[in-house]
This record gives sequence, C-alpha cells and structure tokens, in this order.
Amino acid sequence: MNGSSAQDYFFFNFDSASSAFNDLSPSPLGKSTWSSQVNLDFEDYKDKDYYNNDQYKTPNLLMGSLVLEEGHIYSLAAFGDLLYTASDCKKVRVWKNHNEFSWFKTSSGLVKAIVISEDGVFTGHQDGKIRVWKLSSKNPGAHKRVGTLPKFKDYIKYSIKPSNYHFDAISCLSLSEDKTLLYSASWDKTFKVWRISDSKCLESVATHDDAVSSIAAGFDGLIFTGSADGSSNRIMVWRRELLGKETKHFFSQTLLKQECAITTLAVNPEAAIIYSGSSDGLVNFWEQEKHLSHGNVLRGHRLAVLCLVTAKSLVFSGSADMGICVWKRLGSDHMCLSLLNGHTGPVKCLAAKKDQKSISNETLWILYSGSLHKSVKMWRVSENAPPVAWNGCVNSMPITLPPA
Repeated sequence: MNGSSAQDYFFFNFDSASSAFNDLSPSPLGKSTWSSQVNLDFEDYKDKDYYNNDQYKTPNLLMGSLVLEEGHIYSLAAFGDLLYTASDCKKVRVWKNHNEFSWFKTSSGLVKAIVISEDGVFTGHQDGKIRVWKLSSKNPGAHKRVGTLPKFKDYIKYSIKPSNYHFDAISCLSLSEDKTLLYSASWDKTFKVWRISDSKCLESVATHDDAVSSIAAGFDGLIFTGSADGSSNRIMVWRRELLGKETKHFFSQTLLKQECAITTLAVNPEAAIIYSGSSDGLVNFWEQEKHLSHGNVLRGHRLAVLCLVTAKSLVFSGSADMGICVWKRLGSDHMCLSLLNGHTGPVKCLAAKKDQKSISNETLWILYSGSLHKSVKMWRVSENAPPVAWNGCVNSMPITLPPA
C-alpha cells in the first residue's frame, strides 16, 4: 500500500525545526502498513539544543498515510491505542500501533457512524440498525457482535407502530455525557434514545422536516441536532429531563436557521461550546456561558464542511475542499494554527486523541482523517504551533494573543 508522495501533502515548515528533521532516524511507521511521510521520533531529538529552546514549537505535520483499495472511508473512531476505520466495503478494520490488528464484516450495508465506549463498539448502518460489538475474551484480536438495536423481539413487537426503530439510514451516533445513553440520528427525520445497559429504546423524537444529518450530545443535558430542512436548515436544541423513572427530551430552542445545509456538529464539553459545519464552508459556534448566544464564524474552507472534532482547546474541521483546518480557542476567539493538505478527495471523518509523546512545554495530539478517496492520514498537531490566521483572517491577527 502506498501513501501520498511528498508533493501530495502540505505542512507549515518553520525554520526553527525544519533543518532538524533531516537527520532523524526512521520512524516506526516505515515498518508498518502505514507509509511514513516524515521521519520524526521525539526520543531521538528531545535533548537537542533546539528542542529545549523555549521558542521552539512543533509544527503540525503529516506523519503517515494508508490507502485502502476496498473503498472510501465513511467513518472512523479512536479509542485507546486502537483505530477503527469503516469503508463502503462493509468491513470495519481495527489498527493497533499502525498495523492491522483485526477486522470484522458487518454484512449489513455501509457503516455510517462509529462510537466507542467501555461497553463496546457501536456502528450505525445504512439499513437503519445499530450493531454492538465487543472484543472477544478468548481471542483478544477478534470482535464479536453481541447485539443489534433494536433487538429482534422489539423489532417484531413494534413493527405495527415503528416508532422504536429507524426505517431509514442512520446518519450519526453520539454518547451522552455519562455514557449511559446512545443517541442515533436518521434520514427518517427522527433521533432515538437508547439505554446502553439493556439496549432498550427509551424514546423516539420527531425533529426536523428533512433528514437529520448530525447529532451531538452536549453539556448540561442538552442535545443538538442539525439538518437540511429545505430553505430553513436548522440547528435545534433539545433538553433532557427525568420525569419519574422516565427520560424525556423536549425542544428548547433553534440556534440557527439558514439557506445552507447543516452538515456536521461537534461539542467541546469542557468549554461548553457547540460547533456546526455547513455546506457553505463555514463553521459557527455558540457558547453556553453566554446562554448559547452566537459566538462567531470561522472561515477556512472553500467548500462544504463535512466533519468536525474537538480536542481540549483545539477544533478540527474537514471539508469537501480536501483540506483540514486546525483552530485553537483562546477565550471566545479562535485562531487558525494550520491548514493540513494531503488528501486527494473530500475529508469525510476525523478522530483525535492525545499523543503520549506530549512533553512538558506543549500538548500534542494525533489526528486521524478519512477521505472519500480511499485513504486515511495521521497527523501530529501541537496546541502551541504558531498561528497562520486569527478568526480565519490573517489581516486581523492581534499583535498580542489573549490568555488561553
């Protein structure tokens, strides 16, 4: 499997670090299924003078690429040292230390979404069902399907009144803050609430006038849904309440109504911020601290934003323009740290995890990106990388940055 050539990707190469990369020993990625793009190993240079310089900042750069000839990448998820990738070949592949660890075949259509918790791996499918998988206790490399949502008996029970199952493709999955509930959004204009402990559908909520494109379980018991509702595309807010022993969701407010479709949503739970991406290439955000008032617009893409993911103070946006914007939040402002280019197709999905090689003076993240051109890429991103734009406009970058 071959990754992109050096000319096929772009990263910001700063003078303080660029010369140092040339003499480093080969990365372990070169020995794995992934093709290594940059020879970079922190153990090789952490004691060098340039690295101990307080002015040194690690640039955001491409670490490796993986091409899967079997199909485009529609969803991926990172959990611990495992990476799950799903393509349109009905297979979910599992990677560990950048080598294929295992795989399982769904035999049930395209995997549209993957979320992972301590209770298992949940996959949302084109056929409107959710499959539940767990690692086998007898064979650590094998995943076993342990359930389907809805259960077969519930599917039969509610077949006359199909409110407790989706009758169209699942578009998105999200876990509640306490990881006890699973939310599924569908093209059938509803979202369902599932109790993970017993796989029971607690509630079906009719939402938008068209397919629900995204759902994000947020902070303070709030759920956010986005859709393409014709001329009035909306982000709707739902409030979760306990009524006796029952969990119910009630409409709270509409955050945004616009002509362009809402394509993706992501929540930063620590900062209590909701981000949305839309077909016009814009990222909007709202802050709970300001009673969900509109914060600002991040302008970094030429085409539709297809995916968003947050990691502490960072926000990543992937687009149909084949690029990824790395944004850093500073108070209520955001600055663009990098524009990551390298994919040759639309960036469909993103996943981020903290890099275990983070060091004392900066926090590093590993970002995985999947594209509709059969490739997955791995990037190393620093929260302290020098910015290229302030609020998406380089001309408005302040001389002194506000405190984080």
